[in-house]
Amino acid sequence: MKHYCFSLTSYARRTTREVRVGHHTIGGSAPILVQTMTNTTTHDVEACVKQIDQIAQAGGRLVRLTTRDEREALALGPIGEQVRQKWPDVALVADVHFVPAVAAVAATTADKVRINPGNYNDRGGRFEELVELCRKRGVALRIGVNHGSLAKKIFDIYGDTPEGMAASAMEFLERCRELDFHNVVVSLKSSNVRVMVYAYRLLAKAMAEASMDYPIHLGVTEAGNLIEGRIKSAVGIGALLADGIGDTVRVSLTEAPELEIPAAQQLVAHFASRPEEHFDEVSWDDFSAYQYTPRPYGTPVLWSEVGNPDDYIVIEATSAHPVQEWRSKIVGRGHTKPIILHRRYTTANKEQFAIEAAADFGVMMIDSLADGIRIDNPNFSEEELNEIALIILQAARVRISRTEYIACPSCGRTLYDIETTLAAIRERTNHLVGLKIGVMGCIVNGPGEMADADYGYVGGLPNRISLYRGKTLVERNIPQEEALDHLIDLIKADGRWIEKS
Repeated sequence: MKHYCFSLTSYARRTTREVRVGHHTIGGSAPILVQTMTNTTTHDVEACVKQIDQIAQAGGRLVRLTTRDEREALALGPIGEQVRQKWPDVALVADVHFVPAVAAVAATTADKVRINPGNYNDRGGRFEELVELCRKRGVALRIGVNHGSLAKKIFDIYGDTPEGMAASAMEFLERCRELDFHNVVVSLKSSNVRVMVYAYRLLAKAMAEASMDYPIHLGVTEAGNLIEGRIKSAVGIGALLADGIGDTVRVSLTEAPELEIPAAQQLVAHFASRPEEHFDEVSWDDFSAYQYTPRPYGTPVLWSEVGNPDDYIVIEATSAHPVQEWRSKIVGRGHTKPIILHRRYTTANKEQFAIEAAADFGVMMIDSLADGIRIDNPNFSEEELNEIALIILQAARVRISRTEYIACPSCGRTLYDIETTLAAIRERTNHLVGLKIGVMGCIVNGPGEMADADYGYVGGLPNRISLYRGKTLVERNIPQEEALDHLIDLIKADGRWIEKS
C-alpha cells in the first residue's frame, strides 16, 4: 500500500471541507474537536442534562447520546433546550443503530446524527429521506462504520476486514455526493488498533482518489480503562494524527464520560501548533499495518533488557515531529542491526506522559520499523517507564505481556454496571497473560466488536449476561451475580486458566 494522502517525512493536517455541527466547525482550519458520549438513558432528560453539564465543565462541547427509539430521539429536544440555558455552545449528536426511522426523527431534534451504514440497504429510500431532513435543518451526518457490524453485502465480499470498512464508508459517501449533500463526517471504528489504523489509511487513500475531502472522526472502540485504555487509544489515534488524518476524536474509556475529555485534550494538544518541519524524503511502498510483520531480530525489547548496547542502533528523536524524524533516519537506510527508538520527555503528569509516548512510539511499532523502545523521563522510575513501554507494545500488538480487556465505554444501552463489573473481572483475571476478554454492555457493540476477544461477557437483558468463546455463544442470560464465576469456569474448562502466584 502506498502513501497517497500524506508525507512520510513532513507534518501537515489533511485538507478537508468544513462541516458545521451546532456552533462548531469540524474540519477545514478549525482545531481538532474532542467529544464524548453520555451513559445515561436518553429518555431521562434530567439525568442527561446533569451529565452533559459535567462533560461541559470538563471542556466537552460535542456530546453524543444513545438514541434507540423515537421516544429517545424526541427527548433530544428538551435535553438540548435545558443544556443550552447554561452551555449555549454544546452540540448534541444522536447515536442511532438498527432503525432508520429513528434517525429520521433525530434529524428534527439533534445537531448531528450518527448512523451505521450497515442498517441502510436500500437505494432511493430511508437514507435519501434522512439526507433531506438533515439538509432542511442544517444537521450534520456522520457515516459511522463499525468493524463488527458491516452490512451483509459488504461482509460477503470483504469479510470483517479494513477493506470492507473502507468500502462501506465510501459507498455512502458516494451516495451523499450524488445527493449534493456534504455536511458529512465519516468514521471507521474497531477495538483492534491495527485494524483501525489500516482502515483509516485505506479510507484516506480512497477519498483522495475520489476527490473527496470530508472530515474524519477518530476513535478506538472498547479501549477499556485506566492507563491501558488511554495508551491504547493514543497508539491508534496518534498513529493517524501523526500523519495529519483526523478532525475530531473521542478517547473511549470504561469510565465516567467526563473523564474522557482531558485524555482526548492531552492527545490533541500533543499534535497542536506543531511547527512546519521537513526531513530527508524517503520512498516506502510497504505500509500494511493490518498484519504485523515481524522483524528479523525477534520480540521487541525494552532498553533495560538490552545486554550490550553496541549490538543495537539507537535512534533518538529530538524534533517536534518524532515519527517523521524516525522514519527519515530508518526507511531505506540499510541498517544491519536492530533499532531502538529513543525519546526524552519531561512531562510530570503520568497520564499525559503516557499518552504522548504512546502517540509517538506506537505507530513506529505498528509499521514494524523498530525493535525496541527507550523512553526517558526523570519524573518516573524505571519500573514505571517499563510499564508504559510494555503497554504501548501490547497496544501495537507486537509484544503481549498482560491480559487485554476489550471493554466498551458504556452508554444508555448498557444493561448492567459495566465499570464495577470490569473492575471485578480485572481483579480475578489480570494474571492471565495474553488472554483477551471482551466486556460489553449490550448487543450493539457486543458479539461483533469483541470478535477479536478470546472470551466475551455481554449484556443481553437487564442484569443478565451472555458468555462467548470467540464469536460462539456458550451461555445465555446468566444472572449477573453468577456470570463472573461462569466465565472463570469456562476459561478453566478450556485449559487456559492458571492460578495466581
